[in-house]
Amino acid sequence: MLTVVSSGKAIHRTRVRQRKIKRRKPLKSVNLQKIVGIVHKITPRYCDLSLLIPVLGLVIFGVLMIYSASNYNAKIYYDDSFYYAVKQLIGLVLGSVGLLAMYFIDYHWLQKLAWVIFGIAVALLVAVFIPGVSISKLGATRWIGIGSFSLQPSEIAKFALVIFAARIFAGKFKNTVVVKGKDRLPIPKLWQALVVLFGGGVMCGLIILEPNMSITMTVGIIMFVILFLCGVRLKTMGLILLPAVATVAVMLIAAPYRLKRLSAFVDPWANPKCEGFQLIESLYAIANGGFWGVGYGHSVQKNMFLPFSESDFIFAIIAEEFGLIGCLALFAVFGWIVYKIFKIGHNCADFFGRYLCYGIATVIMVQTSLNFAVATGSIPPTGLPLPFISFGGTSLLVFMSAIGVVLNVHKQNKRENLVL
Repeated sequence: MLTVVSSGKAIHRTRVRQRKIKRRKPLKSVNLQKIVGIVHKITPRYCDLSLLIPVLGLVIFGVLMIYSASNYNAKIYYDDSFYYAVKQLIGLVLGSVGLLAMYFIDYHWLQKLAWVIFGIAVALLVAVFIPGVSISKLGATRWIGIGSFSLQPSEIAKFALVIFAARIFAGKFKNTVVVKGKDRLPIPKLWQALVVLFGGGVMCGLIILEPNMSITMTVGIIMFVILFLCGVRLKTMGLILLPAVATVAVMLIAAPYRLKRLSAFVDPWANPKCEGFQLIESLYAIANGGFWGVGYGHSVQKNMFLPFSESDFIFAIIAEEFGLIGCLALFAVFGWIVYKIFKIGHNCADFFGRYLCYGIATVIMVQTSLNFAVATGSIPPTGLPLPFISFGGTSLLVFMSAIGVVLNVHKQNKRENLVL
């Protein structure tokens, strides 16, 4: 009797268990196609992620490096090791807003407003010399400020010159004829080159009065590279370069401290505690990194040895912490970004967009190359931030906004190709 009852209970439990199993929903396999579809829905159409992702990666890496390079000094001077990192995060947020805004605004509006943008840039450069508005640091007046907000007009001037030059060389209105990537650029007229030179000369003259020799040289180099890329003849370029070289020589002689910087470049150990100090400490940092680096956050030179380690000489800290491998990876990312921008410009359906991309790529290429060259002692030391990485809210805002412009050029070009 007990055996029959126990077996009946066992059968009942088995049936209950089977019912529960039937009620359970079968496990669904991961549907990759559905996930990809969701990503496409939330991603802006025609956005070139192969450009956007490396740029955002550099910006985030820059925030991390600024914290690593500045936490010791920030703790001593401001009693807050996150002082510089937080400010850069604010710049990242503003830069992201600028990038999104320029991505959704048709870049042809820049063509229509080129003269206005150029005028605003010149007005900001003039405002640097207005007492009560200007901010002076380390013997130079390069910023304008209202309350806790500060702005460096020379950073804006570089891209304003690019827009201005693209407008002059491309003409007033958008080309009605579609331009193919293989089409040869039209040779600019002499008056176009002279107008761009005049505009660049006005900006350079105002920037050198701050004084800011490094940005002046950068704007000058960018101007000549743009002239070359836009098709100005080599003979004309040679005639332009002669007075430019003479002007640089005069500027060097006019300011004795610039000659001292030049001598420090030739032999930094001749005066290791003054003019040669910064370059020597930068070279120590790069040498200390070796092949693999000392590891993130373990730099020695950032601890009040290398001045401006979070801004102009942040590359030396990167080299120390990540070594030769890290430097090569950084070179590759910057090279890819410049290549992508040139490619987008080459495939653009109108001359203004093409010139605009060429100019933006030139600014990034020239400024990055000069920063690397200064940190490694390849050219005389000068203060120039590394794009997307060095500390500086204005620099980050304008560079990220410029990337937004390039992404918009790519988007417009994709749309026009689909229509055709």
